[in-house]
Amino acid sequence: MIFQQNDVILFQGDSITDWGRNHEDASSLGVGYAMMVAARLGYLYPEKNLTFINRGIGGNRIVDLQGRWDKDCLDLKPTWVSIYIGINDTWRRFDSGEETTPEQFEASYRDLIERTRKSLDAKLVLIEPFVLPVPEDRRTWRQDLDPKIHIVRELAREYGAPLVPLDGLFAAASVKAEPAYWAYDGVHPTPAGHALIADAWLKTMGSI
Repeated sequence: MIFQQNDVILFQGDSITDWGRNHEDASSLGVGYAMMVAARLGYLYPEKNLTFINRGIGGNRIVDLQGRWDKDCLDLKPTWVSIYIGINDTWRRFDSGEETTPEQFEASYRDLIERTRKSLDAKLVLIEPFVLPVPEDRRTWRQDLDPKIHIVRELAREYGAPLVPLDGLFAAASVKAEPAYWAYDGVHPTPAGHALIADAWLKTMGSI
């Protein structure tokens, strides 16, 4: 069992992590993968007294995480920090022309990691973003998203952090059922898509 007694597990990211949480309730986990992971671990390991926190915010890019990292991460004193960010850094390029270059993305992501390592005795979990071709124009996003996925992979390798390899897992799942079954707009997961993320997270952590 990788988790220790009284561990505090923080989920950070954008709308995929946020997913219905009540921002007025600090204990709200939403109804997506974060809640599914917390439910499963709480059920399997009640003796560990694990605490789960969700601070995902819809629409966030990597720069938004930087801006709120002290309040929504470091001040919470988690022992595990799960980071899932990147798709909005691609999306904003195509819907509003706000580009996050690979260099900017890497620098900002590295800043989050370094600030966490400097301030906390916390372990990291990195989740790579994904996109599916729903609608078809999402295929053009690959040119922007792929370098960001590789950056997340390289940072996980460099810092020795567990990596949740969602892009390949969603592609493989789309062989079993059409892409929209897993993410109705290629980005936001359906309930089955959230279950896929939760399952991948738990398997990465050796918890199932």
